[in-house]
Amino acid sequence: MPVVEQRTPPRTPRERAAAPRPAPGRPVGGARGPWPYLLVAPAVGGMLYLLVYPLARAVLISLQDFRLRQLISGEAEFVGLRNYRTLLTDPRFWEVVRRTFLFMALNVVLIMVIATLVALMVERLGRTGRTVVLCSLVLAWAMPVVAATTVFQWLFHSEFGVVNWALTSLGLESFERYPWFAHGGAAFAILVTLIVWQSVPFAAITLYSALTTVPPELYESARLDGAGAGRIFRSVTFPMLRPIFLLVCSLEVIWTFKAFVQIWVMTRGGPGDATTILPVYAVQTALSGQRYDLGSAASMVTVVLMSGVLVLYFRQMLRQEDETR
Repeated sequence: MPVVEQRTPPRTPRERAAAPRPAPGRPVGGARGPWPYLLVAPAVGGMLYLLVYPLARAVLISLQDFRLRQLISGEAEFVGLRNYRTLLTDPRFWEVVRRTFLFMALNVVLIMVIATLVALMVERLGRTGRTVVLCSLVLAWAMPVVAATTVFQWLFHSEFGVVNWALTSLGLESFERYPWFAHGGAAFAILVTLIVWQSVPFAAITLYSALTTVPPELYESARLDGAGAGRIFRSVTFPMLRPIFLLVCSLEVIWTFKAFVQIWVMTRGGPGDATTILPVYAVQTALSGQRYDLGSAASMVTVVLMSGVLVLYFRQMLRQEDETR
């Protein structure tokens, strides 16, 4: 039986012009070559040097007997988990852990409540009022941390502070020359106020941006059904804001958990240990007795605790998302 040879007819010039062509600069057949990896390599190298190397170095120091002598000589003895045992058996450490979680919880709750109220207020303002409020939030957010901390120090200064002057002018003579930073509860409250004041602008602007994406038809339907302001927020606004709300909340947990500059500039953890949280405790341990090994161990425990809180938080967030689907 003869075999019939089938040949593809030649393409016309119009068909050749319409045929897809490989992108310029990309090799035929899907081979990419080393160029994408070479372009990404500087960013990856910088990230490894700035993030991974310090973390690995801190882990190594926490497993060594590393003090001032070892810092100078560069030779340290490996002691395993001895520093962690010393740290975890210190009653002061667990008191600092308790205070850290209290500090974090107070700040996060206040930040999210105030930021939500501010975002709802901005949404209801006119163009002029909205512009003024948003500009004020941006200016407060842009103030450097050290500058804001210094302003709060002067506000609560015992002799020249505006707060003491205002309270004394209102007839509260007991606040004349009142030493705010000499009392643990007062210093703790001032630091919470400072952290909240610095954090609310970012959270409020982010939540307001999310509010602008809620369809107005949902509000109109809820009002036609007779829902009040509280019911509308619970049934319409918050479900639409939940992903952004949870994201902002997780960022604020990280921000408040690792707050160090404000406390160190204002009180250095005092009076006593009233404002000492884990990052401050780690620096105090490393600098006061040149126990860099214990300071590194405290830093690693801080990272583990913060990671555990975020893991539990994200698990709860993903579980809620699965339930709403």
